[in-house]
Amino acid sequence: MAVEIERKFLVASDAWREGAKGQRFRQGYLCVSTDATVRVRHAGERAYLTVKGATSGISRAEFEYEIPPADAEVMLRDHCLKPLIEKTRYEVSFAGKLWTVDVFEGENDGLIVAEVELVHGAEVVDLPPWIGEEVTDDPRYRNSALISAPITGK
Repeated sequence: MAVEIERKFLVASDAWREGAKGQRFRQGYLCVSTDATVRVRHAGERAYLTVKGATSGISRAEFEYEIPPADAEVMLRDHCLKPLIEKTRYEVSFAGKLWTVDVFEGENDGLIVAEVELVHGAEVVDLPPWIGEEVTDDPRYRNSALISAPITGK
C-alpha cells in the first residue's frame, strides 16, 4: 500500500517562479467523503485514477493507476462532480526537496498552494523563503473541498 505524507502551505511571494516549469492539470472527483476520495486527473499527455483514504495526521493511503486519457476526459465531462479543478502545477527544488506549486484557475482563480512530500511524518523540512501560512491541517485547502467551497487568491 502506498502512503502519501505531505505538508501544504500557502505561497507568500512569486520568488518560486524563477526557472519553474509547469504542467496543466484538470481533475475531478467521482467520490468525496471523509473515508475516501476517488479522483480523475488529466495531466499533460497522461491521465490517472487515484483513490485516497482517510487522512490520519499528515498521511493517508493512496492508490494511483494510469488510465487512457480519452477515458479520463469522458469521466471528467460526464461523471465527476462540478466544477472541475483546473490548475498549473510547477516543480521547484529547494534544500534537497522537490516542492510542487499549484496555481489554480477557474473557480479557485488566484489561489496558490505549495506542497512537499515527506519520507516520514517527523521529517524536518527547510522552508523556502516564499512559503507562507501552513494549511496542512485545514481541510478547506484539500482539492476535493475546493470543488464545493472554492477559495480565490484575489
